[in-house]
Amino acid sequence: MLKILKEFWVNSYNTDKTAFYLEVFSVAVTIAGSCFLTFTSPHPDMQIIFPLYLMGSSTLAYASFRRRIIWTCVLASWFTIMNIIGNFKVFF
Repeated sequence: MLKILKEFWVNSYNTDKTAFYLEVFSVAVTIAGSCFLTFTSPHPDMQIIFPLYLMGSSTLAYASFRRRIIWTCVLASWFTIMNIIGNFKVFF
């Protein structure tokens, strides 16, 4: 099982190093945003959450585009648009 997981990660890294690091960054900031959202509920600070989610969704959208994963790219692009709107509502 560990061999399969290692092969999965190594293959992902070897096929597109830039996309791999974008995905790692995307996962990290999105998890951070999710933690802030969860642990500050029911009154989360959206000035922290929306920027984290925007960074996560936009880097995932670009990584998915690089890897030519269409439906992940569409979904991440949708989240990016929604997070841009959310950032405008919070900051302007």
